[in-house]
Amino acid sequence: TNIIDSMLRMLEQYSSNLEDLIRERTEELEIEKQKTDKLLTQMLPPSVAEALKMGTPVEPEYFEEVTLYFSDIVGFTTISAMSEPIEVVDLLNDLYTLFDAIIGSHDVYKVETIGDAYMVASGLPKRNGNRHAGEIANMSLDILSSVGTFKMRHMPEVPVRIRIGLHSG
Repeated sequence: TNIIDSMLRMLEQYSSNLEDLIRERTEELEIEKQKTDKLLTQMLPPSVAEALKMGTPVEPEYFEEVTLYFSDIVGFTTISAMSEPIEVVDLLNDLYTLFDAIIGSHDVYKVETIGDAYMVASGLPKRNGNRHAGEIANMSLDILSSVGTFKMRHMPEVPVRIRIGLHSG
């Protein structure tokens, strides 16, 4: 009887440990899933991200009224040549974090950042009638204003200037 009781106790303990381990792994999996979902919605419009997660095909859409904003840093090649790689990364991270905070208060969608290029659209993926041009224009002025006081960490005496382009149609 002692041997059987001992074996049952050991099995119960093993089962309990296994349940704890499964619960822990499930929580870790849920955290990673949330991170993946957040990253996906940062890279794609929410409607496209949801369709992809559900496995449904994403049909291309035509948007009749859209305004695009694109900008880059004037003299970025020279700034990069005079900087360490991590300083360039910090510059872009600081600048685009500032831009991202500004676009949050406008009806716009960040399309992409590649190197020193920053691209935003209004009128897609959510249509906003004829407000797209005004949203981008106001956002552009806010960005331009913020760049006037922006300082690079590693070269605070060098002013940062950006070149902005808009296209509406």
